[in-house]
Amino acid sequence: MYEEILYEVEEPVATITFHRPKRLNALTNRTVQELRHALAEAERDRRVVGIILTGAGRGFSAGMDMENLSRTASGAARPSSEASLDASAGDPEMGSDFQVTFAYLLSIRKPLIAAVNGPCAGLGFSIALLCDLRFVSEKAVFTAAYSKRGLVAEHGTSWILPRVIGPSRALDLLWSSRKLDGVEAERIGVANRVFPHERLLPETRDYLEDLARNASPTSLRVMKQQVYRHLMLPLGEAMRDANRLMAESLTRPDFKEGVASFQERRPPSFGRIGE
Repeated sequence: MYEEILYEVEEPVATITFHRPKRLNALTNRTVQELRHALAEAERDRRVVGIILTGAGRGFSAGMDMENLSRTASGAARPSSEASLDASAGDPEMGSDFQVTFAYLLSIRKPLIAAVNGPCAGLGFSIALLCDLRFVSEKAVFTAAYSKRGLVAEHGTSWILPRVIGPSRALDLLWSSRKLDGVEAERIGVANRVFPHERLLPETRDYLEDLARNASPTSLRVMKQQVYRHLMLPLGEAMRDANRLMAESLTRPDFKEGVASFQERRPPSFGRIGE
């Protein structure tokens, strides 16, 4: 089905791999369309608790394919943001703000982890930032190359990056387009974990398998909604919404199972989400 990504499900994890290694996984309009389709498949699959997004070969993604950018600059092709609008993935309950181009990544119903295995630049950097977590190889290198291409922070980078690392650090990375290695990425908060290169995918998978064993998938989904939606709400509204959601959670079977498993000193057995 796919030409520029790989999609594999090994319960409880779906792995999506950018697969243009000869182009350092540079992204085309087709790549981003295939990514969205695969994410929708993972959302629907009841076997899948969490999703890994990574790159084939020696890197995560070099950003938008320069040949694509050249056609866009000459007027021969549409920008990718116009060509990738597909409402098939993401939670519509999150509202229209979370369906604008790549903002849909924040509304994917299941945990989405970018496993950054090497160079991660431009649009690849934006996509990694819009994943829930970033686990990185010691060989990872991030760069926001927009200023050197006469561009600006694209596809939500100006919204998410200051929230992840703060405004001044965000401006430093955006203005300078300097390279950020895995160790510094973890230190300033771009990365959540840094691993030896050969341990990146096993450790990322272990994290999601632990969630599958011990956490309610419904709780994971609702808490993801809370975190991103509440970023845009005043404190009082966020508190009232959290109170409402807590009251709902007390009525679910997962709450009863969570209490019972604790009392009986056994692993919980929660239901899965998916259509």
